[in-house]
Amino acid sequence: MPDEVGETVRNPEDLYELSGDVPEMTGPVLLYSLDGFVDAGSVGQLVREHLLDSLEHRVIARFDVDALIDYRARRPPMTFDRDHWSDYEAPELVVHLVHDEAGSPFLFLTGPEPDRLWDGFTAAVRSLVERLGVGLAVTFHGIPMGVPHTRPVGLTAHATRPELVNRTSFFDRVQVPGSAAALLEFRLGEAGHDAIGYAVHVPHYLAQSTYPTAAVAALDAVIGCTGLVLPSDALREAAVRTEAEIAEQVNGNDEVEKVVRALEQQYDAFAGATERESLLAEDKDMPTADELGAEFERFLAERRADGPDPQL
Repeated sequence: MPDEVGETVRNPEDLYELSGDVPEMTGPVLLYSLDGFVDAGSVGQLVREHLLDSLEHRVIARFDVDALIDYRARRPPMTFDRDHWSDYEAPELVVHLVHDEAGSPFLFLTGPEPDRLWDGFTAAVRSLVERLGVGLAVTFHGIPMGVPHTRPVGLTAHATRPELVNRTSFFDRVQVPGSAAALLEFRLGEAGHDAIGYAVHVPHYLAQSTYPTAAVAALDAVIGCTGLVLPSDALREAAVRTEAEIAEQVNGNDEVEKVVRALEQQYDAFAGATERESLLAEDKDMPTADELGAEFERFLAERRADGPDPQL
């Protein structure tokens, strides 16, 4: 087995199987969104499900999940029916060929984040990028931030070339836990390929809920940088419903309103101070994550008690 694993790492194309009927494409976009890393507000999940539910697609490449996934860490669900096992939901790490609303093809890599062989995985994706002539790779996910839901959703953009980013970052230099998606962008940049990522700012008191408003911001960013014609109506309708539910829960709750007002003041102070480069640079008292969590514990519990979050 060690020899086989070592061989897999040395030969990236052994980690995936590419369909033999892939059409000729000129510089297609590759979107990629992996499940398993931080995704506040379920931003990546919402966009993935929305696009795959809305657009024509088929799988053209499959990765070897047996080599990449630790099943004991994320056990796939199985169904027991009275006296036998009737179903097994095997994890899939795949590349879809999708067509946007104008008929233009693009690629979409989805599935669980690999637990092992990250360099082998990123080398395999790079192999696909080069075999299929990908012109731009784009990823997106949500991150929790100390921002209010009553203000425009912010984004932190990052890319393999400065020219690809047209937004001012809220961060300077910071070290964070790595992810396979981040490593993929890094490795693609080392190889001279263009890649962009968007971290959407989700109010951290809503980070554990589905938050379609942030998913709309992610989708708009993807559309803006790729030129793809992607549907958004279902996501926008879900966002309107969710915002109305949040407003209903917040209005009349003095403790919650106090926390939101504090976040609004913080946000407005930074938005108005254009000379500052970072939202995090203000030396001003702010509620801690624990304090916010305590204030909103009842709020989130009430949302869950009312039923599941709006589905697209």
